[in-house]
Amino acid sequence: MNLICLHNATVYTGITVLPKSTVIINDGKIEDVITNERFKKRKLPADAVIYYLNGANISAGFIDTHIHGLHGYDTSDGTEESILEMSRALVEYGVTGFCPTIYPQPDENFLQSIKSVAGAIGKEPGAKILGMHLEGPFVSPEKPGVLEKKYMKPVDLHLMQQYIEAAQGHIAIMTVAPELKNMHDLAILAGKNGIVVSAGHSNATYENMLEGMQAGILHSTHFFNAMRRLHHRDPGVVGAIMIHPSVSCEVIADGYHVHKAIIDLLLRVKPIHKVVLVTDALRPTGLKSGILIANKEEVFCEDGLFKRKSDGATAGSALTMIKGVKNLFDMGIPLKDALRVASSNPATVISRQVETGSLIPGKDADVVVFDNDFNVLMTFVKGEIKKFSA
Repeated sequence: MNLICLHNATVYTGITVLPKSTVIINDGKIEDVITNERFKKRKLPADAVIYYLNGANISAGFIDTHIHGLHGYDTSDGTEESILEMSRALVEYGVTGFCPTIYPQPDENFLQSIKSVAGAIGKEPGAKILGMHLEGPFVSPEKPGVLEKKYMKPVDLHLMQQYIEAAQGHIAIMTVAPELKNMHDLAILAGKNGIVVSAGHSNATYENMLEGMQAGILHSTHFFNAMRRLHHRDPGVVGAIMIHPSVSCEVIADGYHVHKAIIDLLLRVKPIHKVVLVTDALRPTGLKSGILIANKEEVFCEDGLFKRKSDGATAGSALTMIKGVKNLFDMGIPLKDALRVASSNPATVISRQVETGSLIPGKDADVVVFDNDFNVLMTFVKGEIKKFSA
């Protein structure tokens, strides 16, 4: 593989910001990040490839740890093809790693969806699969969101073991309701298998949350959505997340799922390294025409949000990661922080920070290049160019 030089950009390494700098990629890894002045003095091999970026921005590639589908494909299809097509499409939006997310459905479909993700790992044409995210089925019917209540289940350790075996060790995250009976035992089982246990679709009290934290439930799914709200006499799930710095949290930064003022409040009380941008995107995300189907219903997209055609009710997210980063920036969040919550933070939550998530020498060259209008120009996965816009 040729030496690749991404020259003359503002580089957000995940550690610092380096203006007028060059990222050097060698054999699929980050070799160095140096100033343009140092780059001019460097001797390059004859076959080195130099991309002149004219002041564009470079970041570690985005990692979406909560995404159900896009471009007409969805994890519920239960096929490797759909997962691989998601991988292919995601690089268009600067995503270099993702966790295909499976929601509650009939038992045989749920298991098949797990197997399809596991089978697709290692075959990705674009973004890497960094494990799967099981959003249920051990969640609360009192906080369903758009999930179907009839497929939610009481805690079943035997069934959980089936999921672990079907996934072949590739469950990265599991969303659970901490208040469910026997959840303590399930959380410990999940933790022993390297699974990040996340509170979500939950009506847990503050005390339930404390018990869950002790069992290892230290992440949370789409902050403020489908969870017990904050009350001055009952902090609930939201209060526990905000109060305890050890708990990390997802946020859907589309401006609709969570008001920008609430995101601002979250970032004032939560350590920045504990916040993770996710899309929670659905099947029709990115489609420009045709009939749009999400959660088995016809929908339309209005201002970046899917709504049911039947009654106009919210049906889910149409967010992309690059749009989420832009939204955070437009809310007044420094770009270095907006990029961090989209790259290094999710990598850390799922314990993949050694290999990806920042532009540190020796890490995989998972890189996104974008202009000042937040158009993705280039995406590299392990040093291979997967998207290029001239």
